[in-house]
Amino acid sequence: MERSVTVRTPEAIAFYYELAGLGSRFLALCIDMIIQAVAAITLLIIAAEGTTRAASLANALHLSAKETFSIVLAVGIFSFFTLFFGYFIAFEKLWNGQTPGKRLLGIRVVRDGGYPVELVGSTIRNLVRVIELFVGFYLVSVISMLASSENKRLGDYAAGTIVVRDRGFEVRDPKQWLRPNANDTGSDLSAELAGLSRDELALVDNYVGRRTSLDPNAAREAAAKIAAAVRPKLRAELAALPDDQLLLKIATRES
Repeated sequence: MERSVTVRTPEAIAFYYELAGLGSRFLALCIDMIIQAVAAITLLIIAAEGTTRAASLANALHLSAKETFSIVLAVGIFSFFTLFFGYFIAFEKLWNGQTPGKRLLGIRVVRDGGYPVELVGSTIRNLVRVIELFVGFYLVSVISMLASSENKRLGDYAAGTIVVRDRGFEVRDPKQWLRPNANDTGSDLSAELAGLSRDELALVDNYVGRRTSLDPNAAREAAAKIAAAVRPKLRAELAALPDDQLLLKIATRES
């Protein structure tokens, strides 16, 4: 059964997300684990080929067999922990809440408020993954998701995140069609938006990404509220743009 969630911002603007289901999340995890397995096998091959050199280095440093084994074991544990759990943290940070598996399945991790997931949140949810993996191989996660109205596993509860489906945008890159204002001085748009907070910029991006999936009246109302919140912090020429065009213009900034 498909589930959705309504996220209301402090500006009283509602965004509707379709939650990623158990099936899509499980398939995404399988894809990621296949990638990790290939990387692990490659790592083992490299390690096997480097064994001789490692032994020679240990002899040169006058290390005992026990000390050498302890060092190799520590390095191996650290490497595999980094591969299997740092993988999720790194990709969710670099790809805005997506791993290769999530990207292929069209889902992503976001904060409960609908904002992009942060490094701390991604780290927390994926460290909890360690517990979920070793307790019945994600059995606890399955039970938690089935019992949760927001399809949350334990890591999502701990980090305050949800996993949602990406919707196709009417225009994927506004920069390709949005013409600059005739009165635009050509100055760096990012500099002009320096007065806007990170959450305000994320709210604008959220609107631009979801505007075509909203009811037209709801979209106009959302645009008006967001535009009213950001206009006082913009120069007059930019602030004079209509609500929807203003938000689209802001969304064309360089990241």
